[in-house]
Amino acid sequence: MSLLERMDDIFAPAQKALAAARIPGAALGIVTRDGARAVRYAGFAQIEPERVSLTRDMWFDLASLTKVMFTVNRVMHLVKDGKLALDAPLTRYIPDLRQYDSAAPERSLTTRQLLAHQTHLPAVEPLYTLGLTPETLRAYVLQRVWKAGPPVYSDINYILLGIVIERITGLALAEQPFADGLGFFPPKPESVATEQCAWRGRIIRGEVHDENAFALGGPAGHAGLFGTVDGVLDHAAYLLNGAGLSPDLFEEMITPVSGNRALGWEVSEAGWHGGTGHSPRTIGHLGFTGTGLWIDLDRGVGWTLLTNRVHPSRHTDTGIMALRRETGSLIGALRG
Repeated sequence: MSLLERMDDIFAPAQKALAAARIPGAALGIVTRDGARAVRYAGFAQIEPERVSLTRDMWFDLASLTKVMFTVNRVMHLVKDGKLALDAPLTRYIPDLRQYDSAAPERSLTTRQLLAHQTHLPAVEPLYTLGLTPETLRAYVLQRVWKAGPPVYSDINYILLGIVIERITGLALAEQPFADGLGFFPPKPESVATEQCAWRGRIIRGEVHDENAFALGGPAGHAGLFGTVDGVLDHAAYLLNGAGLSPDLFEEMITPVSGNRALGWEVSEAGWHGGTGHSPRTIGHLGFTGTGLWIDLDRGVGWTLLTNRVHPSRHTDTGIMALRRETGSLIGALRG
């Protein structure tokens, strides 16, 4: 029996989480390099203030999958096209970055450092509390004197990369092109709900969950991308077939820079979120809302587990990390 024919077994941990009401809804998809795929989904797209059943074509808030599916992908194609150099200082593309201090450390940062989260910039700050327009908030990010610290996984890195993409392409993030099943502005009736947001005073559905991305207008380099399960699987197949990059550039993207962190992607290691049984050339990334995407390049298989685990609140223990590892380990244990 092939891997795709074992989907009911692989989806069983998600079904248990749904039955225990730990998560409202879940969609699991697996795709092979030749394009064969299987999908399972169950549960609810929304449970408050009313129940809405999950369907296959509904759009999930992909959260930090934006970083790898959009930002890393766009950056690497700008490199391929000769429009961006990974090791050039950001000021080549954003000359007004910290423009009032020529010795500011941000001015010497490179695209590679931002992609691999190897900067002094903080993980996250509540920029949305400043009450600025999206345009002024972008200017604030560029002129902010950031508190220095050790390298951490940083949304700020990717907010800056989003601005780099806008400057080089001449297009706002909202104007960037996407394949079917992916985009920044999903149809609300076909979207999966996330949190009851204390700041916005409503259940979030069809608009980005991340507060800073919302304050930036919705699309941002670190969050804001939405996708259907088939849209995410299409992107997985795209990665399995080289992502339109030269082999050398693709390998550069997935080669660890520090620890298991490559250019955006994480590479399989003991105890990671993708589970066990995968080849050393397996990459993955998570999204805060309860999403994830993993690609085993040697086996030629990719999978995504999409949930709305933050609905109606992020402040609950859903067991999402254990669910991701168990699901990934089932895929790793099966062959064919």
